[in-house]
Amino acid sequence: MILENLKALPKTDPTNLICLRDSIYATDLLITAIGKFDFFTWLDANPSDFNYIVNHFQINSRPTDVMLTYFKSLGLIEEENNVYRVTDLSKEHLTAHSNWSLVPYFSTQVERPIVEKLVNVLITGEPESWAAKKNESDWAKAMKREDFAEMFIAGMDSRGAYLAPGLANSFDFSPYHSIIDIAGASGIYIAAIKAKYNTIRGALFEKPPVDRIARQGLKRRNLENTIEVFAGDMFSDYIPKGFDIHLFSHVLHDWNMEQNRILVKNSYQSLNRSGVIMIHDAHLNDNKTGPLSVAEYSILLMFSTYGKCYSFPEIKSLLEEEGFTGVAFQKTLSNRSIITGKK
Repeated sequence: MILENLKALPKTDPTNLICLRDSIYATDLLITAIGKFDFFTWLDANPSDFNYIVNHFQINSRPTDVMLTYFKSLGLIEEENNVYRVTDLSKEHLTAHSNWSLVPYFSTQVERPIVEKLVNVLITGEPESWAAKKNESDWAKAMKREDFAEMFIAGMDSRGAYLAPGLANSFDFSPYHSIIDIAGASGIYIAAIKAKYNTIRGALFEKPPVDRIARQGLKRRNLENTIEVFAGDMFSDYIPKGFDIHLFSHVLHDWNMEQNRILVKNSYQSLNRSGVIMIHDAHLNDNKTGPLSVAEYSILLMFSTYGKCYSFPEIKSLLEEEGFTGVAFQKTLSNRSIITGKK
């Protein structure tokens, strides 16, 4: 079903439902850390910095960062002066030597097939197959298939029906003449912005086959003559020039920092002078101790993509390194927010 009135919001708040979907791998990661690594027993005896944890367990830094962020969000570990320690909660209930240890209880679930896949992600840093299916590729490869891309885009469009009006209402787009949504999937975010600011030129930049699917969706919304669609690869092709705003909505979280550096650099090079880059996503707080829902979502991204959820300081540093100034943070709907920077 395609929502046509992109100014409307539902009567009820679906945030908790969205978070349920986004947290599907979170408890499995806790089970993996307890049942496969006895992580909290070891950390209790060995308070350590990030690199020592990575080296001791021989695991990759990207999923390690996601895991530690999640445990901080749960109140199971704390970080002080770059050293991680267990809290009283995990010391009493998640270490093997405690009289009230729940390690055996969690370990009864360690034979779940998803646990072995999480172990593989932790060790290699490479994403697993989408939804942990046996015969499926990882997300980036699967998106090259039209059947998978159609399924995935329909899912993101249904989420966007709630989040897109929130984005349109959270920023004053009136001073700007044009905006392009980079890797914008169905185009629902640019469509919501156009619904409120009808004089702004709107466009979408997507790689095949998503560009074709996006055109079909825009046609069903009667927007095929209102929003332009450009086909190309945001990593290897030039982002179309002539736009005041580059919107990246739920994009950077799919990629690692080096890949994101390419995207931000490409944006800076093609963005109009005095233009704005806009990162719309679920962001962690400055200390990466939450929000819990974002830390849980980051586990899904860690498992299925090359990315994770980032904090404002991480994105701010990335934008400033490429020349953007005046980097600012603003909440939108649910646990989403925008980070903007000026060229």
